[in-house]
Amino acid sequence: MHTLTPKERLLAAAKKQQVDRPPCICPGGMMNMMFRDIMEQSNCLWPEAHVDPEKMAGLAFSLYEAGGFENYGVPFCMTVEAEAMGARVNMGDLLCEPHVVDSPLDSSARLDLLKPLNINSGRAKVVIDAIKILKAKNTDVPVIGNLAGPVSTAGMLVDMSVLLKEFRKKPLEAEKLMEYIVNNLIVFGRAQIEAGADAICISEPSGTGEILGPQRFRDYTVRYVNAVLDALDVSAKIVHICGSLNSVYKILPELHCDVFSFDSIVPISEIKAALPEKAIMGNISTHALGTMPPEKIKQLVRSCQQKGMDIIAPACGLPTTTPLTNIRAMVEAVRDVKTFAG
Repeated sequence: MHTLTPKERLLAAAKKQQVDRPPCICPGGMMNMMFRDIMEQSNCLWPEAHVDPEKMAGLAFSLYEAGGFENYGVPFCMTVEAEAMGARVNMGDLLCEPHVVDSPLDSSARLDLLKPLNINSGRAKVVIDAIKILKAKNTDVPVIGNLAGPVSTAGMLVDMSVLLKEFRKKPLEAEKLMEYIVNNLIVFGRAQIEAGADAICISEPSGTGEILGPQRFRDYTVRYVNAVLDALDVSAKIVHICGSLNSVYKILPELHCDVFSFDSIVPISEIKAALPEKAIMGNISTHALGTMPPEKIKQLVRSCQQKGMDIIAPACGLPTTTPLTNIRAMVEAVRDVKTFAG
């Protein structure tokens, strides 16, 4: 089989087609791929790189050029959507990602206080412009756009503890909020695809089986993630769900994604059994990537490959203190061992 380009390899692996070896990627968004080594090496520093498209693209490009992941992925946090709709965000610093400091709603009933996400202003425009810059640099490298999941976005617009109560006690009002969020996520996702994104990753750190329980996981996470996915026309659709999945294994096949990404605590064998039709992605511990020696990282990668992982990736967002040597070790280990999936 001829050697595939990074883009060909990812798009084939996402559809469970035969590849020369698994891709090694990190999508971005909540699954942030950036760390201080690369920021300092490229002089594209946080927090400026969150608000400047040239620096955002420069950071993603620099990581790839330094022997990092086989994709570009922006942005480097999951607050863009909530901020665009009215949340107040602290932009963080060199070591700390942007985070919501003030939610605009005290109840999902106050939908009237939200603003529609505007793709022509603010950080939404920064992300779209960064994708255009990356697309123009190298079409062999896949560009991954990112969306915060509908439940996680809702949990930044309304306090999560209030939202969980309203899912239970005021479902009609909660559903109106979720529909509003979905419509705005679709607008942002389509704009990223139009700008050149080859894949879209939706991350749901709050919409998990652990937090919601099985019934509300189906009613809120699966329902609204699928509403976004179904409206996006893109070559690969990735969904990441955090935490333990024991309570929702039987529900996961209902997700309309090509690729399912999961946490390091989840056994690969259980996910493969639950999702035989989908490509699976993960689940290298980000704690290990941040703290362990390169040889240990290579062992973790080999173990993932032996267990049949279709796409090798970190299990979550990287700590900003992650050493570049460990990311290089991860990519090198994937390139060392030729395996065939499909």
